[in-house]
This record gives sequence, structure tokens and C-alpha cells, in this order.
Amino acid sequence: MHGQLVARYESERLSNGMPRVVPYSNMREPIKEGYYPKLIRNTNMRSYAGRPPNTTLKDLNRPDAGIVVTVAQVEAWLDQIILAIQQGFVIDTAGRQIPITNDQGIDILGNIIEASSLSVNQQLYGDWHNTGHDLFAYSHDPDGRYLEDIGVMGDVTTAMRDPIFYRFHKHVDDIFDRHKRLLPQYNRAQLSFAPVAVNSVMCRIPKETAAPNVLLTFWQRSQVDLSGGLDFQSDGPAFVSFVHLQHADFDYVLDISNNSSGTLLGTCRIFLAPKCDENCREFHFNEARKLMVELDKFTVSLTPGENRIVRSSLNSSVTISWEKSFQAIGKLTKLDPNMSPRDLQEFEFCGCGWPHHLLLPKGSEGGSAFKLFVMISNLEDDVVNQVIPENVECGDAHSFCGLKDQLYPDRRPMGFPFDRPFDVATLDQFVGLHSNMFVQDVNIRHVNQITNRLP
Repeated sequence: MHGQLVARYESERLSNGMPRVVPYSNMREPIKEGYYPKLIRNTNMRSYAGRPPNTTLKDLNRPDAGIVVTVAQVEAWLDQIILAIQQGFVIDTAGRQIPITNDQGIDILGNIIEASSLSVNQQLYGDWHNTGHDLFAYSHDPDGRYLEDIGVMGDVTTAMRDPIFYRFHKHVDDIFDRHKRLLPQYNRAQLSFAPVAVNSVMCRIPKETAAPNVLLTFWQRSQVDLSGGLDFQSDGPAFVSFVHLQHADFDYVLDISNNSSGTLLGTCRIFLAPKCDENCREFHFNEARKLMVELDKFTVSLTPGENRIVRSSLNSSVTISWEKSFQAIGKLTKLDPNMSPRDLQEFEFCGCGWPHHLLLPKGSEGGSAFKLFVMISNLEDDVVNQVIPENVECGDAHSFCGLKDQLYPDRRPMGFPFDRPFDVATLDQFVGLHSNMFVQDVNIRHVNQITNRLP
């Protein structure tokens, strides 16, 4: 998920004429970006603390927040993680070597980097990612002498507001990519689906006058009810108006051949990435793969011969609707103060997903060039052996969030087929090796006008 957030942010920066993110990989380096959020925490009605430019990270001694840690200790944890990646195994609390060069390796690595309760050895590998957030969150007052509160990086609801979030998480992604680069590249059997050929891909806005492969974004003014977040009794809604990015919904039109004599089931995987960097140079494949943003993933049934598949962007397996993006948890619990923890947890999970109005990056008024990638993989290699209940709740964004109380509904690694390097120069060369893939140039144009959202 974090990798997708960073890739999406990179596309937004390039759309706005900005350079790509520079990873924050040296914890002794001053943080050149200052950040002042001007936000109030509704838990204690105190402001989130700001961070002046060129702040340096320091040892934390904040027993009031339960955090006492040194920068050197966090660096040592990372050294142990990198050593494990280079050696191809981690060491558990009993001293046993657990290999991470297999299909389960990324999960083991994730558990020690995120330092969940599933970490095989938290004493050795520590809590690098989460403590990294803490170092940023208290960098303005590391020993509490000024009694300052936490910064936005210490709260999951606000961390993405801070530019350092993306610099830090690009570094986190680079650590995971170290592991991926030591794995063998995918072979033809893993990437191909021999009887299937993707012959053409087009995206179109469903209007007669719309040009093919041209997508539109614009500004939209909407209202959201904040009454659920008020700390005093509200007799009615409290609407706030704001302007946000929006896009014209569109369809994918896929022409696919099934050259076998029987019906085949496949997984359609759709990704989007910028075509060129900030210097108008087309990306090398191993740069482009880390910028791929997943737009959709769904099952297709292909009858023998030619098949045309039309899929609306509204059905994305990554996004959730406007209503779910802005559901008011506080309002719900006010209406039902006796809501059980399980029901509240389910309600909160239903809010997981990328907001649909942010499916596409902004693009530019003159048009920004992107690559739309489509792959059909063999469902037999993708399907997970589990029984998913009918009408499963809150599965809208299953590519982004998974399914509640279920295994992730795809046997392939998240980001497949771009999670590993491949020995080609360009995305077009990669696609040219596999008939079950197609890449289409698309243009995202931004209309710099504000429209009002209809109720």
C-alpha cells in the first residue's frame, strides 16, 4: 500500500512540473522541508506541532508518550534488516535461520520492518518503520522540555500531509526493493498466458465527442458533513465546502483473443505510469516499474476466438466511493453509542480504499503523457484457496486493502508483475515479449475550472 501511495504521489509531482521525490535515507541529514500543519487534534484540542526547515533528528526521550529511543538504535535495526536481506535469511529468537528468498519471504520481511506482533525477532530487528515515524513526529521537541505535542507524522490520519512522509516511505520501498532485486526475475511461464493475446487497449470517456485515450481531470467543489467530529452536541449537519481533484469517468475497452478451444479464466491487471521523467526522458523499465499505479484488477472469462471487454473505471478494485471516503465515524457512534467494537471495526474497514475522485493524477493543461498497461494472467496461478462468503462486506477496494478476515485475494505478490526487476530497457520491450500484455499511450489533460458536485 505504501509503495502505491508513493508512486501515486510521484505522478502528481510530475504532473505539476516538479521533480521526483528524493528518498530520506540518512537519518543524520537535516530535513530541508519545513512543515506547519495548522491542524487541531480532536482528541485533546491541541495543535499538531510544526517542524522548521533543516531540522535534524535527535534521540527521543518522551516517556510521556512511551517512547525512549536513540537514532543510533534505529540505524542499527536497519543495518540488521539489510544484513538479513543480503544473506537471504532472518534469525528468530531461538537463533534459527529462516529463509526469505521464497514466496513467504516478503511477508516475513514486512513483519520485521513494520514490527508487528508477527516479527520473528523484535529484539534484533526492532521497530524501524514505526519508530522512524516517531523520530519525525517529535523532532521539534525530542526530550519534551517544551511540552510540545506530537507532529502529524505520529498519527496515521494525518501523516500523508507532511512531505517527509513520501521521502521516508520512498526509502522504505527501496529497502523492500533490495530484497526483490536479489530474487530471480520472473520467467516466461510466470508471466505468459500462452493461448491469450491482448490485441488492443483503449480508454474512452463515454461521450460521442470524446477523443480516444484522452482522459480529463478538473476541480470540483463539494460539501462534507463534519458534525460527527464536533466535540459538542450538534442538532444538525455542519457542512464544509472544499475544492478537490476530480476526473471524468471512463471505460476501458479491451480486445482479447483466446486461441484455445475452450473458455479460459484470467485476471485482468491494469496499471498507469508516467511516460517521461522531469527532464522529458522516457523511463527505463526498472524505473517505470516502481512508478506503476494499479488502477484495477478483475476476473475475465474468455470464450474461444475474439472477446471485447468493456469495463467502467467506476468499478475499480482500488477505490471506494465518495460516501465511504467521507463516512463520519463520530456521527455514527453518536447515533449508536452502544455499537459493539466488532461492528465499529467493520464500519472502519469499509472506509479503507483509495478515494475514487483521486483515481487519476492531475495531468496538465497541455496534456501529460502516461503509459496504460494491461495484462491478462492465468487465473489458475492467481486464485487463493479460500472460501469467500457471498456478498462479502466492503470488498470494493480489495486490491488496496484486501478482504476483512480473509487472505489477500491474489496469490501473486502485490504489484505483480512489476514487483521484481526485469532485464529489458523499456516497458514496450517488456510487453513485446508477452502476447498477454499490452501498453497504450494515453494523455491526461487537466481543465482548470471548478464545477459543483451534484448531490
